[in-house]
Amino acid sequence: MKKNDLELTVLCENSVAGPFGLIGEHGWSVLIEVRGRTILFDTGQGLGIINNSRRLGKDLSKVDLLVLSHGHYDHASGIPQVLSLKAFLPVICHPDVFVPRYWRKDNVRRFIGMFHNRDYLESLGCKFCFYTSFSEILPGIYITGEVPRTTDFELPDPHMEIEIEEAGEKITKQDPLKDDLSMVVDTPSGLIVILGCAHAGLINILRHIRSHLPNKKIHTVIGGTHLGFATDEQFERTVEAIREFDIKRIGASHCTGLTNSARLFCRLKERFFHASVGVTLKI
Repeated sequence: MKKNDLELTVLCENSVAGPFGLIGEHGWSVLIEVRGRTILFDTGQGLGIINNSRRLGKDLSKVDLLVLSHGHYDHASGIPQVLSLKAFLPVICHPDVFVPRYWRKDNVRRFIGMFHNRDYLESLGCKFCFYTSFSEILPGIYITGEVPRTTDFELPDPHMEIEIEEAGEKITKQDPLKDDLSMVVDTPSGLIVILGCAHAGLINILRHIRSHLPNKKIHTVIGGTHLGFATDEQFERTVEAIREFDIKRIGASHCTGLTNSARLFCRLKERFFHASVGVTLKI
């Protein structure tokens, strides 16, 4: 690869692209190879990451750094599988990733947080590095940190809860998902934005990035948009707001959902692609 080249490969996603023995799962993980560095962004549930990386010719033992978008099971539960190939792994994330998390609807409540605790993961070789602010983690590579919620249409998911201790008692409250972060790679073609689930709101994220990198155009956005859970109003206002950014390509996946992925394709036409397992992006 040339010095400024970037190659991004989807390793985990709900669907697969091509009949090559790849495994789909409800989750998300992408491998970013850029300027001699190999960065893993999320790990999925751990069901497909080893199989898929081998099928796609990617060696996870060469990963220099893991970035976790947030502390949900479908983004962080594959860490032990990665560590079976990599003895030591720096992990960049927000300090809230280990907060116990639940999904509640009607009479159903289930755990959706990280399946493995910090002590166990550190015993396997993780070194956690916590960030809360927009930061440059490598030359030309950034994480958003906490994203301000400024739009009036990207509302928190009311079905997601956290469990915390106050005055010696465990209580549950709506999850603010402060740890939802995205990654940004500056390339000669423009910024490449890699989303986890965009719990902070796609437009909030893009405006936050623009506020820190005001003179940079966004070339590609790829990842989960959480629009699969959006109201019609949120969907329409999101699509309208996307026009602010003149984005060349949008690769939606995971929590975008099939229906709203199809709607995005109808609205964005050739700018849209679905980021299934096996999709490779070269800039």
